[in-house]
Amino acid sequence: MDRIDNTIDAYFNKFTTKQSIIIPLVVVVISLLILTATTLTVGTPVKLGMEFVGGSAIIIDTPESPGELQEAFSDYPLHSEPREHGNRKLLQFESMSQEKQNELTNFAVKEYGSENVEMRQVGEVFGKSQQIRAVQAVVIAFLLMAAVVLILFRKIIPAVTVIFAAFADIIFAMAMMNIFGLTLTFGTFAAILMLIGYAVDTNLLLTNRVLKRRGDPMGQIKNAMKTGLTMTSTTLAALLVLFLISTISYLAVSSFTRIDIVRDIAVVLIFGLLADVMNTWMFNTGILRKYIIMPRGGR
Repeated sequence: MDRIDNTIDAYFNKFTTKQSIIIPLVVVVISLLILTATTLTVGTPVKLGMEFVGGSAIIIDTPESPGELQEAFSDYPLHSEPREHGNRKLLQFESMSQEKQNELTNFAVKEYGSENVEMRQVGEVFGKSQQIRAVQAVVIAFLLMAAVVLILFRKIIPAVTVIFAAFADIIFAMAMMNIFGLTLTFGTFAAILMLIGYAVDTNLLLTNRVLKRRGDPMGQIKNAMKTGLTMTSTTLAALLVLFLISTISYLAVSSFTRIDIVRDIAVVLIFGLLADVMNTWMFNTGILRKYIIMPRGGR
């Protein structure tokens, strides 16, 4: 515990309140720029998975590499890079006209033989209207969370910082999805929703300790940090194990599985929790120190 206390003390000695607030804001701006660039490129902040846009999939038994297949099917709208296990390759294509679809089927059969080609149609499970309702539900959830925090603490600033932290966690996780080529699937969407709950939990832990408990506010912040960082560290360790197991299992299985969904969920949650460490224990802590603990200024 002494080592943890010394680490926390060293953090507060190294970073001023202003630095604690500015650094997460800079990361949010960079994340927003990445999402904006992706929106200008593909039309959405994160590339949508097959569940959202529909399309078709082809499984081909061939020794060709994913790169060679990507080149061979360059005339058709590939949704993502081909995946492989041994000689079996999976190619996913975006929705196309029936004429183009027939052309794709004929090309695959002609080049690789009907016995080596398996075609599948993937329907749009999560339509446009449902996507809009999902976004509306997330917005309503944020507003209700802000209302609950406002009622609990009767202060505008804590409510704003809690919502900002949850928003920043999601923005960063989505930006990292773009960087690492992950698409928005049911799995990654569920992971993003889980981040909202986790972010609110850690920020309420911090805010409640500072505003509701008696004693030295800085002492309460440090106690909250020890509890919160321990929680986050154990969760990150579990997610890292989940990522390693799902990745190894995905490489080891003898056919295509959906274990990659588990891997993607773990990746999104890992990035989201790393962002939460910064947004809770830097930004929110900095805001509380500047405007609640030291309203007249200070380090």
